[in-house]
Amino acid sequence: MDDTSGSKSFKSDAGSRHGSTPPPVSVGDDIQVLLEQAERAISSINEPAQSKAAGIRPFELAELAGSAPNQEKASLSLLRDVELELKIELGRSRMPIEDLMKLRKGSVVPLDKMAGDPVDVFVNGRLVARGEVLVFNDNFCVRVAELVSGDQS
Repeated sequence: MDDTSGSKSFKSDAGSRHGSTPPPVSVGDDIQVLLEQAERAISSINEPAQSKAAGIRPFELAELAGSAPNQEKASLSLLRDVELELKIELGRSRMPIEDLMKLRKGSVVPLDKMAGDPVDVFVNGRLVARGEVLVFNDNFCVRVAELVSGDQS
């Protein structure tokens, strides 16, 4: 039917929004838009910070006041009651079981160290020092002569 009354007819585009295909866009247009965005992003890197949006500023960490706790005192006080196994090794010896079975009261076992050689001090099975054997008030004791670093043990 012709509409000759002078009124204009309008097509609703509601159908084009829901379920119908969108208007055609050229792939070249998408690439061009992406290139322009990339160029703007790259050029904004070299711009001074003043040209950035108002109210945006870099994050700054506030300086923390106060002094650091004394780590040495804290560490030592925590370790005061820890028990460690301390062994002093005068020397070593190897012998066959036959000779071991022959040991009696008064037997002499030769050691691999000479008299006057330093003895080894072990803490929890780790060599930490060497020293000399002394007698003090009728008791044996060891005077530490050398501390052994981790790479020497």
